[in-house]
Amino acid sequence: MHSPNPDMSQLFADRQAQRSALHNRYLNEQFVRVLKTIGYDVGFQKGQGQYLYDREGARYLDLLSGFGVFAIGRNHPVMREALKSVLDADLPNLVQFDVSTLAGVLAERLLKYVPYLDKAFFANSGAECVEAAIKFARGATGRPGIVYCAHGYHGLTYGALSLTGDSNFRTGFEPLLPGCTSIPFNDLAALEKALASREVAAFVVEPIQGKGVNMPTDEFLPGAAALCKKYGTLFVADEIQTGMGRTGRFLAVEHWNVEPDMVLLSKSLSGGHVPVGAVLTRKGIFDKIFNQMDRAVVHGSTFSKNDLAMAAGIATLDVMESEKLIESAAKRGAELRLALTRMVPGYELMKEVRGKGLMIGVEFGPPKSLRLKASWNVLEAANKGLFCQLITVPLFKDHKILTQVAGHGSHTIKLLPPLTITEEDCNWIERAFDDVIAGSHKVPGAIWSLGKTLVDNAVRRSA
Repeated sequence: MHSPNPDMSQLFADRQAQRSALHNRYLNEQFVRVLKTIGYDVGFQKGQGQYLYDREGARYLDLLSGFGVFAIGRNHPVMREALKSVLDADLPNLVQFDVSTLAGVLAERLLKYVPYLDKAFFANSGAECVEAAIKFARGATGRPGIVYCAHGYHGLTYGALSLTGDSNFRTGFEPLLPGCTSIPFNDLAALEKALASREVAAFVVEPIQGKGVNMPTDEFLPGAAALCKKYGTLFVADEIQTGMGRTGRFLAVEHWNVEPDMVLLSKSLSGGHVPVGAVLTRKGIFDKIFNQMDRAVVHGSTFSKNDLAMAAGIATLDVMESEKLIESAAKRGAELRLALTRMVPGYELMKEVRGKGLMIGVEFGPPKSLRLKASWNVLEAANKGLFCQLITVPLFKDHKILTQVAGHGSHTIKLLPPLTITEEDCNWIERAFDDVIAGSHKVPGAIWSLGKTLVDNAVRRSA
């Protein structure tokens, strides 16, 4: 028998050297292989704010922030004290036949930011929020159809996956939810054609698409909202990644003066510690779902309003307000985009820098010069988007910056740092990108040697 060991930090220290072996044996061994292949198995030991520290004590700048959950940084002291205070208080958590005080407070706080909406529904994740939005839209309108945008990402549960166009995620899991129709992002004519049947319950869209950091035209979101109103379709803004200050406004839709019928939040709302999601909606929609006493629990989730999750959301808002992180995201993001954009004319492999606030995409594209073009084509033939991996790996190994490619087969690297990054951090990012991109223009060179290694590995695996 195991003796109880409540000291998790000691348990972590005792077993951390076996982390890869444990995952190979009991969890996802393919992911362990990926980390080893690209040299990311450095064994992170500690996280503080926007920084991570590996087993050697080296400091890394985190531009991934756990896929966007650490907007206030890792292990914020305010968050820690909020969660401890819940555990110390012996609160009557998840009674189920009672209402949660902290859920009421968090709902009140969130809806102050979105005054045209009236009600909140809490869930455990972004995907659960998408599932709730599909049910609420169908239930409130009596219509079956859902329209979404190509290249969008809304989650991996069955309903959410039905609105996620990437075949890499869908293959092997179909058939998916019927009645879901894809249109091109930024195509108002295609949207009107889809809505004209008056059979569509909701149009679900990310204001800025996370996979690729694809930007809407200035006309698209206002036009989409107007079309939804015209045809009686609910406009649902998936702000799971773009919301909570990420783009320099509380919601990304604010940049285009759009007021959705539903707003979906998660990721940053959690403070990175306790999973939580929120669907903010109009009272008219809510009242059609929870329309009488015997339907008071017609949709819900066992853990959704747990006190730790609600406290995490409240503490996140406290930190964002007291540290003015939304304003900081707008300022730092504009500076960083400008610095990176200034590099574009000097590097033929750099195509574009785009985004809002601290959601930034750096896109690469085919070069014109013959030597670079030949190397690029070899990579593209082996694996579309592999070039971006050749940028992220030296950013990580040589410059201690953790970042990611913005989707499967993408030529864009996404920057999604904590909103707490400093001017010094931005200079670090600028220097690192400049150095690595300069290196990518040297043929032969270290980056293209790495490319050959990754291609050879891929060929060996497929053989």
